[in-house]
Amino acid sequence: MINGAHTIISATDAEAARAFFRDVLGLAHVDAGHGWLIFRSPPAELAVHPAEEADSGRAELYLMCDDLHATIDELTAKGVEFVGGISEERWGSRTALQVPGAGQIGLYQPRHPVAYDLEPGTADG
Repeated sequence: MINGAHTIISATDAEAARAFFRDVLGLAHVDAGHGWLIFRSPPAELAVHPAEEADSGRAELYLMCDDLHATIDELTAKGVEFVGGISEERWGSRTALQVPGAGQIGLYQPRHPVAYDLEPGTADG
């Protein structure tokens, strides 16, 4: 039975990326040995989007928040660099932030019903 998901971010500067998730985002973590940090993810959900053959299997990471503007302000005060502006979509508001040594990840405030708080084995809708 599946009991979790393990997300991997590849980084050219793993120490800088780990410090970002540990010190800036404040994610709880364990040291799996030799400084190899594994972070507790926020509650998560998984979506499957249609794709052309060339993009099939591609994965993206978006962190979610309740108030995008307040979260941007909070993270900007901690030195986080945001890439591009805010895009207003039918399903929510989104932007991207720069992870030191590891590229960009998305950040969004959903307008859709969320699945991360559903009990296992249930469906809504």
